[in-house]
Amino acid sequence: MSEHGGEAAGPPRTSMPRSKLADYAEMAGPSLEAENSKSTRSALDGAPSASASTAPRGPTAPPDDDVPVEDPQVAERRRWYEALLDEFRRTAVLVPLGEGPGPDDERGLLTADLNGIRFILAFSDEQALGRYAKAREGYHREWTYQTVLGARLLDVGVPAAGVPCGVALDCADGPDGAVFPPVRGVVPEEAAVDADLFEERVR
Repeated sequence: MSEHGGEAAGPPRTSMPRSKLADYAEMAGPSLEAENSKSTRSALDGAPSASASTAPRGPTAPPDDDVPVEDPQVAERRRWYEALLDEFRRTAVLVPLGEGPGPDDERGLLTADLNGIRFILAFSDEQALGRYAKAREGYHREWTYQTVLGARLLDVGVPAAGVPCGVALDCADGPDGAVFPPVRGVVPEEAAVDADLFEERVR
C-alpha cells in the first residue's frame, strides 16, 4: 500500500478476527442498508429515507427449491460485517491531514493507494493514530487531524475523491483494523465499483 503523505486522506474491538481485503467485498452486499484529496476534505467541510410500501400484498408464493441457500458461515460473516459497518457509521473517527505544504485549511486528507484503489486513513482514537505514527517513524512530526463521523466519511468524503476510494480504519493494528471498500452497500452507488473488480485489484 503506497501512502499519499501530502494528499487526501472506532468501532469497538471485537474478538472475531477481521478478514482479508477481498473478503470485505464479498461480505458487503446489497443486503446492507446502506478527484483528489483536497476536494474530499472540502466536501466534508460542507433526504429522508423512503418508507416501506403500504400496498396490499398478494398471496405468498410457494418456496422455490431452485433458490440457492446462503452458506451459514457466509451469512454469519455478513451479519458481523453489517454490525461493524453500522457501528462505524455512527462513530466519530480521526482523519489526519496529509504532509503537503501550506496551511491546514489547504491540506488534503491522508490516504494510501492499493492497486489503484484509494483509501482514506481513519483512526479510532489518538492511541491508534499514535501506533500508526510509530510504525511510520513519524513521531518527529505533528499530526493534525479532523474528527469526522464515519457516515459522513463514507457518504460525502469517498464520492468527492473522484477515484475508486474506500476507508481503512486503524491500518497499523493488523487484524484489529477494518476496511470499508468502495462497493455497493458500503459507499454510495455512484462511488461504488464492481465487487469482482475490487477483488481482482486487491489480490
